[in-house]
Amino acid sequence: MLFNSFQFLWFFPTFFLLYWVFFRKNLSLQNLFIVAASYLFYGWWDYRFLSLIVASSLLDYVVGIQLGRTERKGKRKLLLMISLVFNLGMLGFFKYCNFFVDSFVDLFAHFDITIQRSSINIILPVGISFYTFQTLSYTIDVYRKKLSPSRDLIQFLAYVSFFPQLVAGPIERATSLLPQFSKPRTISSNQIKDGLRQILWGLFKKIVVADGCARHVDYIFNNADSTPGLLLITGAILFAFQIYCDFSGYSDIAIGTARLLGFHLMTNFRTPYFSRDIAEFWRRWHISLSSWFKDYLYIPLGGSRVNKWKMIRNTFVIFAVSGFWHGANWTFVIWGLINAIYFLPLLIRNKNRKFLDITDTGWPHIKEVVQIATTFVLTCVAWIFFRSDSISDAVSFFGKIASNSFIPEYSTDIKDFTFNQPILFLTICVTILYMIVIEWKTKNKNHGLDIDQWKPRNRILTYYVTSFLIIFYGTFEETAFIYFQF
Repeated sequence: MLFNSFQFLWFFPTFFLLYWVFFRKNLSLQNLFIVAASYLFYGWWDYRFLSLIVASSLLDYVVGIQLGRTERKGKRKLLLMISLVFNLGMLGFFKYCNFFVDSFVDLFAHFDITIQRSSINIILPVGISFYTFQTLSYTIDVYRKKLSPSRDLIQFLAYVSFFPQLVAGPIERATSLLPQFSKPRTISSNQIKDGLRQILWGLFKKIVVADGCARHVDYIFNNADSTPGLLLITGAILFAFQIYCDFSGYSDIAIGTARLLGFHLMTNFRTPYFSRDIAEFWRRWHISLSSWFKDYLYIPLGGSRVNKWKMIRNTFVIFAVSGFWHGANWTFVIWGLINAIYFLPLLIRNKNRKFLDITDTGWPHIKEVVQIATTFVLTCVAWIFFRSDSISDAVSFFGKIASNSFIPEYSTDIKDFTFNQPILFLTICVTILYMIVIEWKTKNKNHGLDIDQWKPRNRILTYYVTSFLIIFYGTFEETAFIYFQF
């Protein structure tokens, strides 16, 4: 079920009323209701894949219980390995099996050896990368004795399947989210107001900005061979805003929805396109995944406590794995390695932690504008690999920027392009600018409409403008979120 679907429009209000009116006084029934609703939410897409969530949840629940009963190092390691092998094996099979088979066949094809491809067509379950990492964090933290094992099965099932963040995050840690299922939840007018505002802002970013950019981005990338260089650059810039608004929009809706249910989820994005270098960008982009890799991969590899060469190695490992996590395509690995290369000069010069503060909301000075613009351009270059279907397509895209005529001719180059509807293109430019201004003014807040400190007139005007843009310029078709495929 999609947040931007009519099914969710009736599903959530119904759930909200039942949750607070009929189940409020009984925590166990309230948690059980969350599990049932979460399974309905996920099973709406394909009920067959519910078995994967249930199997992963039950296995890690049992592993956690057994870890709490033994102090023997050998047995504890064996239990941890059972969880890792099962969960990562399941993720690897569904997400990467076709990729490795195709790569194997293509490798031999270079040597003129023909191998018949398998006819198996494996469907990627929505959200498997997210809930797999979430349940693994529980097992690893119990193994490390940072968390006591859960002995309430319903609470644990609710933690793994919690529908607001089930299919695209944030990837919550068991140490943060799981205890929230063991305590009675309360609701206040301030929670409702702030949750609805964050949902509103998330919907604006998704159905107005992201979906508005999508129609232009798809055309440009699908017709790169005949598209002038200026429009190719425009397509890369628009994709940067598309993927940010699509993913952060989902996170805003998820966090706001959870707040309406009395839960607190971690912030997943902090205005990453205002970053002054690539290190700051990665501290602000998909925070739940970056921190997951830091805690469960980077630090176990030695983190920053090793010599410079090993730090460089660890950095490349993290970015490569992060790229591969995003999808079964070499383009994602290249995207990750490009970001590692961007990060390298900062690491070597010990400048990777230079910008830890969030700048004030006054207008930026010239130096800051240059730093932000440079970081954004570098990010857009990497995004081209992320968006392309293959490495050759990405390389060709760069080649076409240089080789095609740079300035489009209206009569030939734009005739069949959506720019022949200038109001649509102008609208998306205006909505992007509106989003940039709002998020700049609230970049030290939790979300774009966290504007209680504004004057009442400006606050009400912002609510009205945002709602107006959603109603009149939103895309109300059920378009899937980009990160559902990851």
